[in-house]
Amino acid sequence: MIKNKDIKKYVEVNIGTFHKKRIESLNKLKLEKILKRKNPYLYKAKYVQTAAEIVSGIVDAHISSSEEGIFGDWLEGLAIHINSRSFKGWKSGIEGMDLEFDKDKIRFVVSIKSGPNWGNSTQHKKLKDYFKTAKKSLRTSNSGIIVQPVLGICYGRNKNIDQGNYDRYCGQDFWEFISGNKNLYKEIIEPLGFKAKQKTEEYDKEYAKKTNLFVKEFSEKYCNEDGSINWSAIVEMNSKSYKK
Repeated sequence: MIKNKDIKKYVEVNIGTFHKKRIESLNKLKLEKILKRKNPYLYKAKYVQTAAEIVSGIVDAHISSSEEGIFGDWLEGLAIHINSRSFKGWKSGIEGMDLEFDKDKIRFVVSIKSGPNWGNSTQHKKLKDYFKTAKKSLRTSNSGIIVQPVLGICYGRNKNIDQGNYDRYCGQDFWEFISGNKNLYKEIIEPLGFKAKQKTEEYDKEYAKKTNLFVKEFSEKYCNEDGSINWSAIVEMNSKSYKK
């Protein structure tokens, strides 16, 4: 079973990657690109009147979505590390799978998701297809092997109901499944705060610079001379037909 000091060491070495990618994602933002993905009619209906309100709204919405994905990828790496120390698992090379390990004479192939509300019905169906392909591939290469597909979800409390052709483990059950430690889901929370204050302060500086630049750009492009928002210009940029 993996020891807490090993998890702590892994976090200290690797958590900087998460914070670095947060800043990289922020710096890549382009005002017009994210404005095109937003509903201008909603902002008008909510009586938004300042450039700062719109900018903070669209930037914060993007950050929330982006960070979930970035940290989800980071948690996947942590899960694979923990499993490698606990059951000698490895990063899977099978499409759609993240982790493989052997336990009780069973080969587990695991797809890891950050939270329970992942994907749409099409993505769920595609995952089932990935599981079927993984089972077929492994059985072809080793006819005697027993293969069990698993959907592992890092947080949440969804019941681990029978999914048909795969098992699902969520939250505490997932972390126990890959480590053998029923308390691991609580033990991993503390190391994640390593240098969090310092890294957040660095991020906040970049956030302030980016939003200030966006407010300036928005004011120049989408505000009238009297300072009011030019909704017509925003809607035209967002929804005007490509037809000549």
